[in-house]
Amino acid sequence: MAMKGLLSVIVLTHNEEQNLGDCLASMGALCDAKFVVDSYSSDKTLEVARSNGAQVVQHQFENYSKQYNWALENLPIRTKWVMRMDADERLTPELLAELSSVLPSLPDNVTGLYVKRRVHFMGRWIRHGGYYPVWLLRIWRTGQGCIEERWMDEHVRITGGENLFLKNDIYEENVKNLHWWIGKHNGYATREAIDLLGLQSGVPECNKVKPKLLGTQEQRKRWLKENAYKKIPLFARPFFYFIYRYFFKFGFMDGKEGLIWHFLQGFWYRFLVDAKIYEIKKNARDGNMDIQTVIKKHYGLDV
Repeated sequence: MAMKGLLSVIVLTHNEEQNLGDCLASMGALCDAKFVVDSYSSDKTLEVARSNGAQVVQHQFENYSKQYNWALENLPIRTKWVMRMDADERLTPELLAELSSVLPSLPDNVTGLYVKRRVHFMGRWIRHGGYYPVWLLRIWRTGQGCIEERWMDEHVRITGGENLFLKNDIYEENVKNLHWWIGKHNGYATREAIDLLGLQSGVPECNKVKPKLLGTQEQRKRWLKENAYKKIPLFARPFFYFIYRYFFKFGFMDGKEGLIWHFLQGFWYRFLVDAKIYEIKKNARDGNMDIQTVIKKHYGLDV
């Protein structure tokens, strides 16, 4: 069912030829406009995008927040609704049908739509360890949403109105190998270390999702990170988090693929974040520099 004028989708890319085709194809006739904002890919990403009906623009990447907000401010979006998707995500047929039914009839006071994300890793759905369902606000009325200004774990912030929780899922399944996954998370760890250092030093964050223990899922997770996780000593907290996730949240029920996922994403990645925080602080202390100078010198990032 085509819904001309209702929905535009924005996908950020950098060398995503392996994932992008399935992502765009999963949208079917749902989307009036598909926008791919590419950060100068060297593979066939642009060809894949255009062959699947996407409009392509290129813009230098700094972080996900700034790239999405640049897209929202500069793309010729003329639809009532906007959706954010990653190149390794797909719409399930059930969600496609639900959106086709729901979007044309939503009342004006509804400004944001939450969807559930299911993660597939090495061909297996990661259903345990607190990883499903993960609720994400991914669809919002044009002009009434922006991406909070963070280096990592950024969420959509709605300026007003009410949210609706949809019944069906998007699913994430990156077809690239583990070597690539580790490299990607190495970069993520740097960005998350910057955010955690910002929290510890009181650096303000604009357009921030408000931490709230009894709020939405992302508000609750942000509250726990800021009021509990960050107060646990460096290098101890990855152990506690992995034990909680793998044993108390039944991550072990996800099989061998789940063991790899929960260990790498729930322990190795968190340990790497702490190691980078330690390194940044040590370099700042030993070199008599401020943290921002160290991050610029060693990681090439302006904070």
